[in-house]
Amino acid sequence: MNIILHAGLLIGWLCTASQSTEPVQEEVQTNREARPLHSPQEEEGFVFAIIGDRTGGPAEGIKVLEEAVDDMALFDPDLVMTVGDMIQGYNTRGPWMNQMREFRGVMDRLTMPWYPVAGNHDVYWRGPDAPENEHEGHYEEHFGPLWYSFMHKNSCFIILYSDEADPETGIRNFSRPQSQRMSPEQFQWLRATLADASDADHVFCFLHHPRWLGGNYGDDWNKVHDLLVDAGNVSAVFAGHIHRMRYDPDDGIEYFALATTGGGQSSVSPEAGFLHHFNIVTVRTDGVWIATVPVGEVIDPREITGHVSQQVRLLSQQKPVMDSKIVLEPDGAVDSELLVQVHNPSGMKAEFELIPDCEDSNWFFSPDHRHAILQPGDRRELAFKVTRIPGRIDASFRWPVMQMRVDALGEKARYPLATVETPIPMRIRMKRPEPSSSSIRLDGVGDAIVVPSDQVNLPQGPLTVEAWLKADAFSERVGLVAKSESSEYCIFVSNGIPLFEVHLDGAYRVARADDLRLRTGRWYHLAGVYDGSEVRLYVDGRLVSSSPCSGTRTLNGLPLVIGGDVDAAGHPTSFFQGEIDEVRLSIGARYTGDSFEPARRHQPDDDAVVLLHFDEVSGRLTHLDGRRDNAARLHGDPELVSSDRP
Repeated sequence: MNIILHAGLLIGWLCTASQSTEPVQEEVQTNREARPLHSPQEEEGFVFAIIGDRTGGPAEGIKVLEEAVDDMALFDPDLVMTVGDMIQGYNTRGPWMNQMREFRGVMDRLTMPWYPVAGNHDVYWRGPDAPENEHEGHYEEHFGPLWYSFMHKNSCFIILYSDEADPETGIRNFSRPQSQRMSPEQFQWLRATLADASDADHVFCFLHHPRWLGGNYGDDWNKVHDLLVDAGNVSAVFAGHIHRMRYDPDDGIEYFALATTGGGQSSVSPEAGFLHHFNIVTVRTDGVWIATVPVGEVIDPREITGHVSQQVRLLSQQKPVMDSKIVLEPDGAVDSELLVQVHNPSGMKAEFELIPDCEDSNWFFSPDHRHAILQPGDRRELAFKVTRIPGRIDASFRWPVMQMRVDALGEKARYPLATVETPIPMRIRMKRPEPSSSSIRLDGVGDAIVVPSDQVNLPQGPLTVEAWLKADAFSERVGLVAKSESSEYCIFVSNGIPLFEVHLDGAYRVARADDLRLRTGRWYHLAGVYDGSEVRLYVDGRLVSSSPCSGTRTLNGLPLVIGGDVDAAGHPTSFFQGEIDEVRLSIGARYTGDSFEPARRHQPDDDAVVLLHFDEVSGRLTHLDGRRDNAARLHGDPELVSSDRP
């Protein structure tokens, strides 16, 4: 987010330069023939920051303020402004003094000057023995004047006081219009100050309550607004108090309410201004640019050393290792222990959080999460109890996953990594369905069948991949049966042209029928064979392409995808549209010679590593014939249909 904000400021400057009526600047110097670039305008300008309310929230809000101070320092503004409510207040002198010292202790870490604005929390007294002016005297002694102004680079900064007491009753209450009036003394001072600043490029006003909103604030601001408009050079007014951002331009003056910098925050919608932030204001003679920076979103590039970058990269490549599989019984029940191993391969300390989860409400995990802080090189094994209520595996069935969150712990900062979500490995014991004349229909958008890699135990050497298909359409890249990602094997039917590949000794060995284009609406049997000396491609039992080759197959840990390809993250892609049936992956070269008669239905045998008949779909699963761990997973919403395959 911080990069976007910085880019926004830069774009603002570039747009201003492109619209300038100043003479064209000198071109940059080079000995290259190229499009001319111009030097930037030499124009005076400056940057200042503004923080929002600190109070009304938990005591930990001071930590938010500390983080904001560190963030602002990276921008090196000329000065920092507040909009009031700097301390919790609503107390007597003793606690008020302690809170004042706490706030000033944080703000005084800034290397540039900062300027206070008085808010109700800063001046209201609650308790016995209240002085006549409550905390006003303490405020002026330890923070500064209740109203004042100063000049900086021909811009005037005016700080107003919006908590003067009701002149008749002496009551201070920001929700009573009678207590939200500007005294004649302050109003006359403001008039004189604006007159003195008539030659300023910009005038900026700061107060705590956004009185321009009216309502409980009354209508006293109208006379102040008219005064600001008549001045002609008031660019913006900034306030706080409401703990949310809003923008209310009026008569050429920009009115801004800031949210919080450590104060009470609902976080209803950070993107809509309910957040902890500070504003960065860039001032030029001909314009003002303002960007909101969420606290904690600024990065010090000097902290991202080569060591930090490399160690975080190592951590990002980690996945939880789950060697002990849970068992899903035929009745849908699970009662297993899951052991999960995490490893910190980096040179930084790291905090791991494991969270088992499933959209299927029949699953239960105990505990619901586990934390572990690992020193560099450490490993840790964490245990979970996994149960599932017995019941039919229907359309509500979902696969459980393990979410892993990792924070690299640097000396000065915590670096959160993206959450890694890994399917929990499972032994599935489905009842063998009765044979049927059905096939699986895929939509070509997100449907596929997935067989986890640990269920595809294919040794080195000869192999056969085959399937029946009837396409509704062919796109430019279409996988049929694939485990390939610069490795393993696949059958593709991109643009209707069949292709079989095996990755041997670092390169794909290909059998491709370039002169054959499959038609839509018709059943075909495709078979790819590697016999140790060549790859062969058969269509409807007829040899259509072959290529001599040999070598060692490149292995991967990716799932086998039916009805698509697989990407490096193990996700299906390049989807097939139409029907698929009788998918088989076998050890050995099942077919030799120029032709054979494709079988309508394959029978399980010792060489069949994967065999899918698509006789039945149970929830998100379909039966793998001839296997103890006998289920493949549905991705998307494949549909079982009655097949018209001859």
